[in-house]
Amino acid sequence: MKWANALSTQPSLEAAVNEVTQRAQSDLAVQADLALVFISTTFASEYPRILPLLKERLAVPHLIGCGGVGVIGQTTTGETHEMEEEPALSLTLAHLPGVDLHTFHLDADDLPDLDSSPDLWVDLIGVSPSQQPQFIVLADSLTSKISDLLQGMDFAYPGAAKVGGLTSAISVGSGSGLFCDWELYREGTVGVALSGNVVIETIVAQGCRPIGPSFRIAEAERNVLLKLETLEGLGTISESPSPQEAVTPLEALQTLIQTLDEKDQDLAQHSLFVGIARDEFKQQLQHGDFLIRHLVGVDPRAGAVAVGDRIRPGQRIQFHLRDASTSAEDLQTLLRRYQQASQAQTPTPAGALLFACLGRGEGLYGKPDFDSYLFSRYFNDLPLSGFFCHGEIGPVGSETFLHGFTSAFGIFRSLNN
Repeated sequence: MKWANALSTQPSLEAAVNEVTQRAQSDLAVQADLALVFISTTFASEYPRILPLLKERLAVPHLIGCGGVGVIGQTTTGETHEMEEEPALSLTLAHLPGVDLHTFHLDADDLPDLDSSPDLWVDLIGVSPSQQPQFIVLADSLTSKISDLLQGMDFAYPGAAKVGGLTSAISVGSGSGLFCDWELYREGTVGVALSGNVVIETIVAQGCRPIGPSFRIAEAERNVLLKLETLEGLGTISESPSPQEAVTPLEALQTLIQTLDEKDQDLAQHSLFVGIARDEFKQQLQHGDFLIRHLVGVDPRAGAVAVGDRIRPGQRIQFHLRDASTSAEDLQTLLRRYQQASQAQTPTPAGALLFACLGRGEGLYGKPDFDSYLFSRYFNDLPLSGFFCHGEIGPVGSETFLHGFTSAFGIFRSLNN
């Protein structure tokens, strides 16, 4: 397996296409099986022209891609850059021996009901679960019903890696730029299923850190926390926790905030989130085990707290904070853990994709290229490309979710030499 990426910042679309196709094909030096294209929305009016221009210069059987407000790729110096709100075109070519590829475009109206058999979802995607496919998914933020799609795909392909992001609309009602096998789509979802000699490993950096103890939900209704029980230990659950009197979430929060230092108390006023543990049986919870969701409202009279997701009694939660330093620490922790785990693996990774939230980047960190630079510190020679999303797709535990303020990485390697 071999990957090559080229990023162009030429303001002319023709010049940008010439640059990325020449560089990527030269660096790959073998026949490409898959092309991944990410183009800045500054070229939005020229989306219909990008595929014909690429087709004149590329002989590749499969292609997917989309437009984004920011584009990520490698310049002529080999450095990875995140070009935000500037003209940019990123082209990745992948040589994938022993890998079966199946591209697809889905309209939201074609999605089965969530109560449907998994066979209907398999028929929609067009790949048998016996092939053990893994997925790259790119979707329009307004017209894809992406949460339903991810839930259906998890139902049909349990345990399969799924990573990607939501592209931005050009303007309200105008649709996105989604590319699939030389066709431009304005709505829905495009993707590729990869089966055979390939592994997609994921890192989902949600940019938060836990504060205070973990809790078990004692009472809840839909997305509203009503009563919590404190659990022993930070982020842990003992086999037989001591009985705790249930308190309202607001009481738990007020007690917790009093234990924080002044900086974190200020941060809690505007950057407080709820982490929901996704593994009911894991004893020691750590980074990556929580699905981070917004705290969307408080009822002072009842002491209840509304969360931006459905919850149920018995689940474990922990309150989290988010800021630039926390996001950096979170990503660094996950990259370090992945690097340590991957050192014993062969073959080594060949390429990677980054789907970063629009709320990250220079606006969060105060300087450009932060997430991609941090990635390169751990994987200096790994081609990295991607785009800035309106929502990021990646797993937490065994399920796939749509995230916000997240950087989701897909890291690709062969299963066998």
